[in-house]
Amino acid sequence: MRVLILGSGVIGTCSAWYLARAGFEVTVVDRESAPARETSYANAGQISPGYASPWAAPGVPLKALKWLFMRHAPLAIRPGLDPQQYLWLLQMLRNCTANRYAINKARMVRLSEYSRDCMDELRAETGLDYEGRQLGTVQLFRTQAQLDDAAKDIAVLKQYGVPYELLDRAGIVRVEPALAGVVDQLSGALRLPNDQTGDCELFTRRLAARAQEAGVEFRFGATVEKLEHDGSRLTGVRIDGRVERADRYVLALGSYSPQLLAPLGMRLPVYPLKGYSLTLPITDPAMAPTSTILDETYKVAVTRFDQRIRVGGMAEVSGFDLSLSPRRRATLEKVVSDLYPHGGDLSRSTFWTGLRPATPDGTPVVGATRLDNLYLNTGHGTLGWTMACGSGRYLADLIAGRKPQISSEGLDISRYSTRPTAGVHA
Repeated sequence: MRVLILGSGVIGTCSAWYLARAGFEVTVVDRESAPARETSYANAGQISPGYASPWAAPGVPLKALKWLFMRHAPLAIRPGLDPQQYLWLLQMLRNCTANRYAINKARMVRLSEYSRDCMDELRAETGLDYEGRQLGTVQLFRTQAQLDDAAKDIAVLKQYGVPYELLDRAGIVRVEPALAGVVDQLSGALRLPNDQTGDCELFTRRLAARAQEAGVEFRFGATVEKLEHDGSRLTGVRIDGRVERADRYVLALGSYSPQLLAPLGMRLPVYPLKGYSLTLPITDPAMAPTSTILDETYKVAVTRFDQRIRVGGMAEVSGFDLSLSPRRRATLEKVVSDLYPHGGDLSRSTFWTGLRPATPDGTPVVGATRLDNLYLNTGHGTLGWTMACGSGRYLADLIAGRKPQISSEGLDISRYSTRPTAGVHA
């Protein structure tokens, strides 16, 4: 049985890996020249299931108003002419209640924890080197209010048995010694020891090479133009003027996925959440991060690779704009200079931006659709790499007719509609 996957980011490549292992003939198409050249190229480098949380949270609407007047705001909204932007924002606001937050975070943690386990198995099986570290993440709180607010997240961690550790200042220095000089500016931290780090682009590229060895065909420089359908099934995908046919189709084109679904009468509430990153060479390893931290104030992560530091984060709701904002660069530089002033060389840094495909409730859209041979794997937001292996394996199980190892509750597109969704459910 042949499966055609649209998109070769970390989500599409992981889908290809697990489908090939399940015995399918797999072809992956992408408009870029290699895997992971867009959103997966220079993300924050975290695999952080413990930190899986929706942006839609209690208090966020009020915070968003305050952020409008902040120079280094973690979230910015740039109103445009796209009605989908306003529909998405309205849906996000509706999810900013305590009840919806708890439901959405639980779904995200469920998939993320499973995905981390899949990642561990994949790494043990393949021996892939992607500058990975399995040393946990540390969420830094600059204020007592932030530390107190973490209680709701800790409740979900307890519910799912996710290990965590609350750190005082001495504890912060114990796990991240380079913070000793600035720890007096911090109120505390939440450490998630099972979280991991690495270079997502390197991981995706090397996994794609392994997938090719397993028989997966990657076709680059190919532009997907249209999904062809007849009644309840896709009949093909128009690529560069020619129709490509398969038995099953997987749409993993991130923020661009809704554009292909709209002509089929399907509204997928996925919208680009623009993020930024800096990558700089390490100048003093002892003054660089040991693993990774997340600055809660600015929603910025600082991650250690072998000889580089990756600083990434923030979110802009500004459509498909890929321009590089000097103001956002200043925020990234401020965070790394505040916390690791002697760790890296900012004068030799590279600046990047990407469009994370975000849903208004935070949970990705993974699973079947009302077309019985079309599957979705998109909408992972800031947690694409965190959820990639689990999403790929879960989807491969669905397509193979096997019962997935986690519940499918709330994962597919049917949660946005009362219309029935075809496919297998756990």
